[in-house]
Amino acid sequence: MRAFRIPPPLLLGFALGLVVVLLLRDCTGGTGDGDGTRAAPPAGIDARPHADGSAPVPALWPPPRVVRDDRGSVAVGRSVAVRTGDATDPATLDTVVRALRAGGAREIRVGDEPRSGELLVVTDGTTTDLDAGSPKGLPKGGYVLAVGHADDGPRVVLAGADRTGAFHAAQTFAQLVRPVGTATARTTLPAVRVRDWPATATRGIVEGFYGTPWTQQERLAQLDYAARWKLNTYIYSPKDDPYLRSRWRDPYPTSRLTTLRALAQHATARHVSFVYAVSPGPSICYSSAADRAALLRKFRQLWDIGVRSYAVPLDDIDITRWNCPADGTTYGYGRAAVARAQADLLNDVQREFLAPRPEATPLITVPTEYDGTRATDYKTALASALSPGITVMWTGPLVVAPTLRTDQAREAARRYAHPVLIWDNYPVNDYTPGNLLLGPYEGRDPGVPAAVAGITANPMNQSTASVPALFSLAAYAWHPQAYRPTVALDAGLRLLAAGDARALTALRAFADLNHASRLNTTPAPKLAALIEAYRRGAPAAKEALRRHLTTLAGARDTVPPALRTSAAPWLDAAHDWARAALAALALQDGEGTRAQVRALRDTARSHTVTDWQGRTRTVEVGAGVLDAFVARALG
Repeated sequence: MRAFRIPPPLLLGFALGLVVVLLLRDCTGGTGDGDGTRAAPPAGIDARPHADGSAPVPALWPPPRVVRDDRGSVAVGRSVAVRTGDATDPATLDTVVRALRAGGAREIRVGDEPRSGELLVVTDGTTTDLDAGSPKGLPKGGYVLAVGHADDGPRVVLAGADRTGAFHAAQTFAQLVRPVGTATARTTLPAVRVRDWPATATRGIVEGFYGTPWTQQERLAQLDYAARWKLNTYIYSPKDDPYLRSRWRDPYPTSRLTTLRALAQHATARHVSFVYAVSPGPSICYSSAADRAALLRKFRQLWDIGVRSYAVPLDDIDITRWNCPADGTTYGYGRAAVARAQADLLNDVQREFLAPRPEATPLITVPTEYDGTRATDYKTALASALSPGITVMWTGPLVVAPTLRTDQAREAARRYAHPVLIWDNYPVNDYTPGNLLLGPYEGRDPGVPAAVAGITANPMNQSTASVPALFSLAAYAWHPQAYRPTVALDAGLRLLAAGDARALTALRAFADLNHASRLNTTPAPKLAALIEAYRRGAPAAKEALRRHLTTLAGARDTVPPALRTSAAPWLDAAHDWARAALAALALQDGEGTRAQVRALRDTARSHTVTDWQGRTRTVEVGAGVLDAFVARALG
């Protein structure tokens, strides 16, 4: 597996249900469509244009809880006044200013009053202008946002339940200016009121895969991405960092520490908790005072560069034997004994290092038995011995779980008797390195986020290729009731395409080709449907199939450059398999030869990648669909 921790869970409490009802009534004045109120569009599609020509409300991501379209427009204008307050930190102000500049503002005066007819943007966190209501009482990270006209002119109001909520409001405002997947920004904004909050306290990314690690630039880009889509946690656990596992006792050299400081500072400035995870399990002597002191020294080194969240994963280790004879003498033998020894170590870290530091968040751990809901000696002993505030990470009913039900999440919390943070092994592909996993995040009940302390996803080695699935995860974790997997995935693809229609067409075809995973085993559903229609002789089916294959053949030249680098072996394989399929299609019309088709097929089969254990693996794209089509043509 791969795992770690994040900020403490947010307990919403009994009163949230009543609070939600009051908040909805306060924001909307009703619950029906007749008064203009709607939940964030479940289909994620832009609203229909208004008959009066005013700006429609675009699809907002993650889908907000409550959106009221006031059916009007507000021009950004060439000059804008911005009123700030204590809730407006530099990241929030920077996001607002960048959005305004994109929308055509050339003069932005912070702290000044608006001139006659000039747009005023209020980010002081206290106002209730435009009947948006107060953010008071919303969960952490919640916010209100309103765009409209007050008596004295056009206005935008952003207010958060806390500073992170204000930052989230700014991210939503930025989407009003430039909706997801568009090439240009709007100079006119829709009149709208939004009231929003997350379904679970912790939402994030675990860099915990085996194999080729992300570069520093890719990590910084992922932190920006997380902040933009309201993910608030980044667990740092790359397997290429020897100071996390094999050399965990050794302090970091200055050069590596400088890199980590840059990541931690970048994350903190963007309201993302940077969690540092040390994995001492393969070699630690639990009863050794020297080993415990070494672990605390490592944490103090990271504290000094600004890290405030820590994890001690104890996964993927052999617990059938002790690393030192003293542990057998101290704790005895068996899985329950190992659990007691681990709890002893974790409790020591929480008590001696984290508890005395008010800025620190509670410790996170990944237990050695990190999946399933069945009671075991290990889980029972760990639950009994572990300090109450420590969070336990769990992968679901399996290490890579095709589905995850609400009752399973609740049962896991009961078994571990501690806050449970989900470590979801999707879209990670280190266990199937010949495949890209480009399908949406799916198979999870809407009630899961509220049943746990949070959800984190383990991505692929291919950073940019992970974006669509992580985008859909962000939408699910924020508002699972409004989540539609295929729509969210398509929005993630539109995000990558950035308004380029040809790139989007290629991305959709390429994602379809790499759709299958353990979450959904259906291979290339759109391509398969086109082939089936062609076999049935449906009207225009051959030309539709030819166009799709031609798109796949050219995808490596039309997808965004970042993906060309991230997914090069799969794009090359898609190119060659599509050419083989086009030749097979022509062969059935009496054009070309079987030898030509075989040669193209053999080239398509030749693409390989090297896995994290140094083994050569064949690149798979559209397995069971493209190869079957070519094989059938060859008789």
